[in-house]
Amino acid sequence: MKDGFLVVGALNPDARVCNPGENVRELVSLAERAAEAGVSVAVTPELALTGATAGDLYLSSCLTETVETVLRAYLDETAELDLLSFVGLPVALDGKLYNAAAVAFRGRLLGLVPKTAASGVFSPAPEENRVVSYAGETCLFGARQLFTRSGAPRLTVACEIGEDLTLPVPPSVCHAAAGATLIVNLAADPETVGRAAFRRTLVSLHSARVRAVYVYAGAGKGESGTDLVFSGQGIVASLGKTVAESEPFSDRPILSATVDLDLVLSERRRAKTETSGAPLYDKTEFDLHEADVPTPAVPRLPFVPSDPAELKRRCDLILKIQARALAGRMERAYAKSAVVGVSGGLDSTLALLVSVAAADLIGLPRTAVHAVTMPGFGTTGRTRGNAEKLAEALGASFSEIPINRAVEQHFADVGHDPKNTNAVYENAQARERTQILMDIANGEGGLVVGTGDLSELALGWATYNGDQMSMYGVNAGVPKTLMRHLVASIASEFEEKGETAAAAVLRDILATPVSPELLPPENGEIAQKTEGIVGPYELHDFFLWYSVRHGFAPGKILRLAVRAFSPDYSLDAIYGWEKTFFRRFFSQQFKRSCMPDGPKIGSLSLSPRGGFSMPSDAGSEAWIADLDARYAALGGR
Repeated sequence: MKDGFLVVGALNPDARVCNPGENVRELVSLAERAAEAGVSVAVTPELALTGATAGDLYLSSCLTETVETVLRAYLDETAELDLLSFVGLPVALDGKLYNAAAVAFRGRLLGLVPKTAASGVFSPAPEENRVVSYAGETCLFGARQLFTRSGAPRLTVACEIGEDLTLPVPPSVCHAAAGATLIVNLAADPETVGRAAFRRTLVSLHSARVRAVYVYAGAGKGESGTDLVFSGQGIVASLGKTVAESEPFSDRPILSATVDLDLVLSERRRAKTETSGAPLYDKTEFDLHEADVPTPAVPRLPFVPSDPAELKRRCDLILKIQARALAGRMERAYAKSAVVGVSGGLDSTLALLVSVAAADLIGLPRTAVHAVTMPGFGTTGRTRGNAEKLAEALGASFSEIPINRAVEQHFADVGHDPKNTNAVYENAQARERTQILMDIANGEGGLVVGTGDLSELALGWATYNGDQMSMYGVNAGVPKTLMRHLVASIASEFEEKGETAAAAVLRDILATPVSPELLPPENGEIAQKTEGIVGPYELHDFFLWYSVRHGFAPGKILRLAVRAFSPDYSLDAIYGWEKTFFRRFFSQQFKRSCMPDGPKIGSLSLSPRGGFSMPSDAGSEAWIADLDARYAALGGR
């Protein structure tokens, strides 16, 4: 279970109703196959040792005594398997009959968990746990049980059965509050039209509600079809997402999936999940070995939905959030205009588009949006031309204020040699531009709209008190990898409306290399390309997502990145850029500590006021050491 990864499985046996001997052989075979496939926790359907459709035959002592005997056989036959398994069975205790799950590990019966929402011939789970003797073992019997891996409490498993999930307050709510990170459900839900989709939605949403991994194993083939039919649907969900699913009536005997318990713990820490009010639970430990789980596939662009329709909806919503936020700020500040420094680059393009949308919302003419281009030593004709074309196509006011002479005068004032293209050379230009924008805004009674994005904030890729500063930063929650899709979505809308001029300039801006354009061009082309200096934004956004959104250690992030980006990037390249990310993320916090207001767009924000709190002088040594250690373990030089 290294790095929190665990393989879980939902078993789909070919049941024989009222034939425990045949059923136990089938379950042992499936358990062996699951363990061989790397599954660490396996779940059978409800009443798997007898079938879920035996009716009043469950009341027969012949059947219940046989079940107890074959469970002993199951324990003995699986004693060599490194597998925690939940086996459904009827249990007769103290004159009552219970629909229960036997929890087995390496020949031991760790516990018996009865169903809470019992019906028919079965009694509901008692209020308190108690010690019982069953199948030659002494164990706890009761619904309030947790099963925890020795020395690794992030794997804490709890169980509910069938309709327990549909109670107004399912037992799993208390299980999760008591610390369960993985919840299993042994089920026998009959198949009807539309039921599979409902079941999938229910399990997925409930995994979000309890902030846990949820494994659902439904009864299927072999059950009696007298009045009902069972499809054997299996579902693995985590934090609101379906991780894996077997379709109804599939002959797939084992549904397995790799889940990440670190994600569960991350979400619980973030949500400050309260556990103090949970009922008292009994914990039983088991000594599961550290399995070598293959690294699961993760999306390269975690900020960007893979589904085109969902991506379009998200882009539309983000633009509305940005525009509404800016419109509200302008109204409350009694601003008569918005002032945007436009460079012909991606960030300033989105800021200008948002400013125009905000002006439309509050009834200002688009000419109240002042697009100001300020060519300097590195400005190319392509970017300068695109800035003007876009302002014209949108109906915004446009002005050009060259900064070369002012910056050269500044160099003379501070005694800087203009041939020395160091930080002074670059940052003087950024600060001159900010001064111009602020003064124009004062003169126009307007607000300076910031252009910097979330990715740049993470890396500190901004000049302090230069482009780092504005009166409202509309792009502060938008990462660079998502920004491209936002602008492309708007370009598509312009094309659909027949606004070809605006669409054409947006397409050319999307094709322009990302650059601050602070160094002189080479043969008229951009010489300073950001990704060649700080690294690829697709990597940095990946590091940002998993380090800030989920709190993963750098070593685990390196492992995930190698899985996601190979062979496009080598291990050495990914390691090098990740080290750059963490060094810059820590050293540049002082810029984020005084960043302007700006709207939160998604679940990740670096705002010091409500998104991310961090001291400006925090050290990155522990993070770098963790990264170095994993790099060496992966065979790095």
